[in-house]
Amino acid sequence: MAQIPNLDNAALNLTALREQSQKELLSIIKSIRGKKCLVIDPKLAGTLSLILQTSVLKEYGTELRILSADPLQTECPKVVYLVRSQLNFMKFVANQIKNDESKGFQREYHLYFVPRRIVACEKILEEEKVHQKLTIGEYPLYLVPLDEDVLSLELDYSLQECLIEGDTSSVWHVAKAIHKLEFAFGVIPNIRAKGVASTKAAELLNHMQLEDPVSMDNMGIPEIDTVILLDREVDMVTPMCSQLTYEGLLDEMLEIHNGSVEVDASIMGAQQDGKKVKVPLNSSDKLYKEIRDLNLHVVVQVVRQKATSIQQDYAEVKSTNTQSVSELKDFVKRLHSLPEIARHVNLAQHLQSFAAKPAFHARVEIEQIILEAQTYETCYEYIEEIIQKQEPIETVLRLLVLFSLTNAGLPKKNFDYLRREILHSYGFEHMPLLYNLEKAGLVKRQESRTNWPVISRALQLIVDIKDPENPDDIAYIFAGYAPLSIRLVQHAVRSGWRSIEELLKLLPGPHMDLKRGVSTISSSELLPGSGSQQSTDRVGHRSLVLVVFIGGVTSAEIAALRFLSAQEGMGYDFLVATTKVITGNTLLRPIIASSKEGMI
Repeated sequence: MAQIPNLDNAALNLTALREQSQKELLSIIKSIRGKKCLVIDPKLAGTLSLILQTSVLKEYGTELRILSADPLQTECPKVVYLVRSQLNFMKFVANQIKNDESKGFQREYHLYFVPRRIVACEKILEEEKVHQKLTIGEYPLYLVPLDEDVLSLELDYSLQECLIEGDTSSVWHVAKAIHKLEFAFGVIPNIRAKGVASTKAAELLNHMQLEDPVSMDNMGIPEIDTVILLDREVDMVTPMCSQLTYEGLLDEMLEIHNGSVEVDASIMGAQQDGKKVKVPLNSSDKLYKEIRDLNLHVVVQVVRQKATSIQQDYAEVKSTNTQSVSELKDFVKRLHSLPEIARHVNLAQHLQSFAAKPAFHARVEIEQIILEAQTYETCYEYIEEIIQKQEPIETVLRLLVLFSLTNAGLPKKNFDYLRREILHSYGFEHMPLLYNLEKAGLVKRQESRTNWPVISRALQLIVDIKDPENPDDIAYIFAGYAPLSIRLVQHAVRSGWRSIEELLKLLPGPHMDLKRGVSTISSSELLPGSGSQQSTDRVGHRSLVLVVFIGGVTSAEIAALRFLSAQEGMGYDFLVATTKVITGNTLLRPIIASSKEGMI
């Protein structure tokens, strides 16, 4: 199965979006004639695999290399660097050019920034005295389709940059990405935003429309009815919880990168110990599409039933000669699904080996106690215990952040004690990490009463799920907790945010509810949202809502939106755009890494 996802069933023409990205990249390659070496930064190489097959690039006389600190190994007379706008990559590029010069190589160098050039990067190239040797351009790759309903900007550090470093460049990227969508699908008439970064992105989007207007003369009705922008900061509770859906657990335990997981071949039933295999995970796999948003125990039942059914059909075929040709054809057709079934039997079995452990159940249980704002002491003692056991730092921090957020911080005595315990157990090099977590408001001293019980009750975040196999609420995603972010989306599409205006004030950052002109926008046309909106503007038409998460979204939240869209009478399709698909671990990891770098 191809790793490039099939986008035929997408609510928008995402295939055209992907083809445009392909075309722009091939245009760069074709513009540099002759044999060339394309040097791609490591992260970008994975992203490009979702856009086109590398064999296509080789057709244009292109050698492929991954950018590293090592000297470039190629005999090509032309070198094309395709890199994200990160400062460390500029040093690599400069060092490779200098190394070539020291060996007397005469080459032609090109550098294309993804998605745009930035002054800080070019300044480093100037300081290294290689800027003049480079022909510089841009490859405007903003949104990459991960699946038929998920787009990603693949910005790993946006949350850390916004919350801790005060760098809001990712907010500009988000606005630019949405504006690019508007050129393809029309000006989005309704904007709802919550959070500092999201309201800033909405303002930038309007400014971009003034500076570089999308003409609506030939476009008709906009294909996207509403865009809802949400800061991750508005709901940091959800990513700290353990995901319990199949896709969520795969990401938590194996980490999904560029639409696939890499696992030992032995897990997939192959007799090759030590060898790694990539397993693609997207809608092209029909069984995965069916089971990815279900809880793990339900997934195990589904794949077992499918395997048993084929086994019974096979026994029937063997034992009788009375099948018609069409019956045999149906059976052979069903056999084609066997590789998919085997794949998910193996993956689900592997996940179960983790999820069945008492430690996993204990952690999920303590998360529920924290979310329900029950016994403070029980939670505090549990966190103290896992610190002393030296469980992975991410595990400790996720629970500590969850505990702090739902309690508006920790009493000074407890706060100081747990900080000391972390430094004793994990080393004093984590001092900057604790400082950064406090600066970001994730783990802090308690200075006021918590609003969490008020928010939880008003938005019905805690729900008793009576039938987990046939749930009637998004709370099934976390075994009884409805993601705060998705409850906000529910309110935004049903009645606008005016109905919960007072509640929104209890959450971080400002909010915005705007209606925009359908043709071009002037500042006088930026009107407050009407507060209510019909889900079907014309007969038989389902409105499309673009939900943008700045700072990352979890697979569980995407599952919740899919669940909502499938509910009878909803009338909306959701398309998710995000800076990154995250877990609690991958959200915290850049903060942990940058804190360590700060010590060096």
